[in-house]
Amino acid sequence: MKKASELRGRSIDELQQQLHELLKEQFALRMQKGSGQLGRPSQFKTVRRSIARIKTLMAEKKAGQTAGSGA
Repeated sequence: MKKASELRGRSIDELQQQLHELLKEQFALRMQKGSGQLGRPSQFKTVRRSIARIKTLMAEKKAGQTAGSGA
């Protein structure tokens, strides 16, 4: 789990790669929950918030790029 300040230094490509990994992890957790093998239900919350954090940072970076190039 990375903090937003640690993620801000990454490029959009790196953020997309990490987002893809988190989405795969979220899918795996859903499958574990469905089969009754989920060990830590709190991990759902952690992964979901990490996904939201990365999506927010990606949106900020894209908005910053369009605002900077639109001048």
